[in-house]
Amino acid sequence: MSIKDKVAIVTGAAQGLGREFCEMLLRNGAKVVLTDLNKDQGTRAVSELRKIYGLHKTMFIQCDVTSQAQMNEMFKTVKEQYGRPEIVINNAGVGFEMGQLWEKTVDVNVKGTIRCTMLAMEYMRRDSGGAGGVIVNIASVAGINPNPCGPVYGATKSAIILFSQAWAKNPELLSNGVRINVLAPAFVETDLLAKLADKTTIHAPEIAEQIIDRVGVLRPETVAEALLDLINDQTKNGAILTISKNTGKRYYTV
Repeated sequence: MSIKDKVAIVTGAAQGLGREFCEMLLRNGAKVVLTDLNKDQGTRAVSELRKIYGLHKTMFIQCDVTSQAQMNEMFKTVKEQYGRPEIVINNAGVGFEMGQLWEKTVDVNVKGTIRCTMLAMEYMRRDSGGAGGVIVNIASVAGINPNPCGPVYGATKSAIILFSQAWAKNPELLSNGVRINVLAPAFVETDLLAKLADKTTIHAPEIAEQIIDRVGVLRPETVAEALLDLINDQTKNGAILTISKNTGKRYYTV
């Protein structure tokens, strides 16, 4: 599908991969809505992007993916300001493992992705007045290959993969013009990567170091380029695209 003039929503968009996804979409002519819990970073990001791409091509909406009410209001605002979305990137994610914070990882990664996907489908479906579109859910290679450093994180990313594939196989969704794909990168140069050396954040950080040495670390812009494949290629539905520094892009079959 052509990205030009499409309305896109990116969650977790204030920094890191989310910010890079927004830049890629803007470069290709989309109108992009950045959503993030961090108001300061989100406001700063959209201000910087407007200087490059124009005042009316992008906006920021503070939104917590764990709140149904806030997500409902965000989608409503996007429709009123820009029109119905045709591209939704579920990127918001955290990697807490220790203490009770693991529940936040489930709430954000799993429930947040499910919540946003369900709303996106509602707004995109042709029988609901939409024009169809594509949803890309950001998982991780950790959701495919068991990683002792982050059992909870890996479990949430595995859940995202199976949830996405199950919906992608639904004939009712297909007949209404909605595709769902998964992007599963390995290690990326983001703030989340920096936390892998912290014993209070993950288990066995020394194993994480060994895995990083083996697979390498991706630049965010490389991952954004891979995202383009899943958006542009209309034959891709239910696809799982993995990418790492040392092995490149590979489609994975469950």
